[in-house]
Amino acid sequence: MAESQLQLVARRVRSFPDFPKPGILFRDISPLLKDPDAFKASIELLADHLRESHETKIDYIAGLDARGFLFGPPLAQKLGIGFVPIRKRGKLPGPTVSTSYSLEYGQAELEVQEDAIEPGQKVVIVDDLLATGGTMSAACKLLQSLKADVLEGLTLLELTSLKGREKLAPMPFFSLLQYN
Repeated sequence: MAESQLQLVARRVRSFPDFPKPGILFRDISPLLKDPDAFKASIELLADHLRESHETKIDYIAGLDARGFLFGPPLAQKLGIGFVPIRKRGKLPGPTVSTSYSLEYGQAELEVQEDAIEPGQKVVIVDDLLATGGTMSAACKLLQSLKADVLEGLTLLELTSLKGREKLAPMPFFSLLQYN
């Protein structure tokens, strides 16, 4: 991993204490998105990781609603593959499959179009941040219900103290930047 590129990305993540509520340290990627060099570096670093980690061809990048949509399409474009959106319930037309999962404050649902992935196709799930791992774990189960081969979960940021990576096991997981 090019250290100077990683440092550029890290410098463009800022912290907001007590947002959205007291005791939370929010990691904001807005400065990264505003800086074309830093954003490009983040995509290149993620693409380099996938090229180095997977000898087999990846068929699709699946991005999680909504910030996975910021990183998924440019990453897919960089790799010369397609992008599949995984949305919150009720946002996709046509026949869909869905899964529900628990959140800190209740239940949520994710869905994907039922013809988005064919059995055996190889998919990497992308989001901006891994916290508790609930959303990414649900996305993995959703794709596996379509008989996709989920190769890995991938994020820009990981909040390690929340142990989301453990919830994803045995699915491999990678993050560019880790915060306690």
